[in-house]
Amino acid sequence: MDLLPHARAVRLNAHAPYSNFKVGAALATRDGQVFTGCNVENVAYPEGTCAEAGAIAAMCAAGGREIAEITIIADSPMPVPPCGGCRQKLTEFAEGDILVTMATTAGMTETVYLRDLLPGKFDSSHMNK
Repeated sequence: MDLLPHARAVRLNAHAPYSNFKVGAALATRDGQVFTGCNVENVAYPEGTCAEAGAIAAMCAAGGREIAEITIIADSPMPVPPCGGCRQKLTEFAEGDILVTMATTAGMTETVYLRDLLPGKFDSSHMNK
C-alpha cells in the first residue's frame, strides 16, 4: 500500500515550534485501514509525541491492534528511522515482521524490516514464565 501521500499530508500538521523538524507517519493495519500521526512538540521536550506514536494511538483509539506496515517522512538530508522508543512501540503491534519505509520530502526513500531496526527486541515472550 502506498502510505507516502498520507504521511506527507499529515506532516504538514506537525506542531514543531522548537525544532522546526516536522515528521509525519502513516500506518496500515492488516485489514487495510490507514492511520496517521505527526510529531507534537512541547517546550518540556520529553513531553512531546513522535509521529509514529501518534499514528499508533489513532489506530488503538479506533480499535486496531495489528500494524502491517508504516511510512515515516521528514525534511532531512537522508531518511529518518523511528527513534528507539517508537521501534519498541511498533514491535508491540507488529504481528511477525513489518516493512518500515522512511522517506525525505525531497523524494529519497529507504525500506527495511522492523527486525533490522530493532534486533534483539523485547516482546511478550520475555514475560512468559
